[in-house]
Amino acid sequence: MIDVKTAPYAALLLRVSLGILFLAHLSLKVFVFTVPGFVGFMGSLGLPPVVAYVTMALELVGGLMLITGFYARWAALPLAALMLGTIVSVHGHNGWMFANKGGGWEFPAFWLAALLVVALLGDGAFALRRSHAA
Repeated sequence: MIDVKTAPYAALLLRVSLGILFLAHLSLKVFVFTVPGFVGFMGSLGLPPVVAYVTMALELVGGLMLITGFYARWAALPLAALMLGTIVSVHGHNGWMFANKGGGWEFPAFWLAALLVVALLGDGAFALRRSHAA
């Protein structure tokens, strides 16, 4: 049974936590790896540079949308697709454990599941602009 009194706060906690994680992950790309470094990494995977910029834009805009609750359940879907893409293109061949060299797909899979929960559960409490279920 879902506790309808606390479920909106659970959704709030999940969406804000995920949003903060996306902004932190973006910060790693920008301030540690640098934008040119991240673009080069994506190129080393055989991906065009635009994929790096789209990834960073999704992490920024999607992270902010999750934190503020601005159509959060809809923001979660492209971010889930992004996580699936990281599993397929970056982490999948490194095995399951994220502690493996190059990082396995354990952590991106957890993010993917959590984002799908946000999409299914809804925006939660204190959403700036609520998504309407289809």
